[in-house]
Amino acid sequence: MTLIKSISGIRGTIGGAPGDNLTPLDVARYTAAFGTLIKQRAGKQRPICVLGRDARLSGPMVADIVRAVLTGLGFDVIDLGLATTPTVEMAVPGEAADAGIILTASHNPKQWNALKLLNARGEFISAADGAEMLRIAEEGAFDFAGVDDLGSVRTDDTWTRKHIDAILALDLVDVPAIRAKNFKVVVDAVNSVGGVAVPQLLKALGVKEVVELYCEPTGHFPHNPEPLPEHLQDIRALVKKESAHLGICVDPDVDRLALVCEDGSLFGEEYTLVACADHVLAHRSGDTVSNLSSTRALNDVAERHGRTRLASAVGEVNVVELMRKVNAPIGGEGNGGVILSELHYGRDALAGIALFLTLLAKRGTRTSELRRSYPDYFISKNKIELEPGMDVAGLVSAMEEKYRQQPHSTVDGLRIEFGREWVHLRRSNTEPIVRIYAESGSPDGADELAKRIMGEMAGLVERI
Repeated sequence: MTLIKSISGIRGTIGGAPGDNLTPLDVARYTAAFGTLIKQRAGKQRPICVLGRDARLSGPMVADIVRAVLTGLGFDVIDLGLATTPTVEMAVPGEAADAGIILTASHNPKQWNALKLLNARGEFISAADGAEMLRIAEEGAFDFAGVDDLGSVRTDDTWTRKHIDAILALDLVDVPAIRAKNFKVVVDAVNSVGGVAVPQLLKALGVKEVVELYCEPTGHFPHNPEPLPEHLQDIRALVKKESAHLGICVDPDVDRLALVCEDGSLFGEEYTLVACADHVLAHRSGDTVSNLSSTRALNDVAERHGRTRLASAVGEVNVVELMRKVNAPIGGEGNGGVILSELHYGRDALAGIALFLTLLAKRGTRTSELRRSYPDYFISKNKIELEPGMDVAGLVSAMEEKYRQQPHSTVDGLRIEFGREWVHLRRSNTEPIVRIYAESGSPDGADELAKRIMGEMAGLVERI
């Protein structure tokens, strides 16, 4: 059990001892710290905060605490109830709010929950603001409102529809083309909020038939909620059984998108962004952005359009920062996170679905054939559990010294280039692990590269 405080928010397991887990006391403390920071930044006695949550079991309890603390600070809270992460991100500027909080631990199992913290633009707060919030929490420097200045709560369940309408209004989305294909689509929403939002979107896009799998927002996840190949066996079988054109898998807060081809094969989580970027770059000027752990297939597709793929540090806030800097029309992360800047600066599986279906309809091909139109690369994703006292920085520095003659980047951990292969070592922002990702032109090649590097790291650990 653990409590993790990072640029990605406050994340932890429910229950246990305060300070070690995400207990009610910790929820209250960090909500109060964030609210205090926002009041200082906004310069208002009565700021507005948008609140939304995924369907995990602890959501109602955590939401009760967050609402109470915010109103105790003098905030007016706009509570969206069950809402996807990208929906909350759009609602913050849409409501002219000063901040937003999303209650979700994304892909983590059901015992986890988190406070994802948004600024007035509906984007994740900066590292500097995160550090300031943690300082306020540590010092307990809170100033609650008097009885005449308590805030209020207003519920608003219209934002999912507003989000969908904004997607439909994009000229990058061709509803008539999608409708003409009479698509049949299977959806696995892992019994969270995607079970509400994704079928609603698909019907609005003109999909002829939607087959729902695990779309009851009960919070009882039927499998590990991270949309990785080993967790998607049920939808792969159902897509084939139903003779569907496509399978759609989202994580509990719907900011990650994985796709299943009509033959039950996986499109590849890394290739969600590749396909969406292929469509967007054909209609928009500018380069594209992904993080250092994303497939080089995006480089190849960008080059087809005469563009460049730029690399940021891992983390949505870092991708967004670089996208803004270079005015990129599309970017994201290789975990199925698509960011369409003209809609909003946040990973959005709903936008990704609409872009992908438009591309599929216009290409007039099967999903598996579309996948084969992109170059094949394979990423081996591995991790090392952190032992107490492990010198991660020293380990990465030792690896950098070992490979100092190879092209490499230290923007985020260490990424080493080996021709058309690469390996990326970095400490996770959300879990007590070191991630080791390696990419090659074959699964065996990627695994062998990862195993070699992990073996070298193990040898260095003994000497550090």
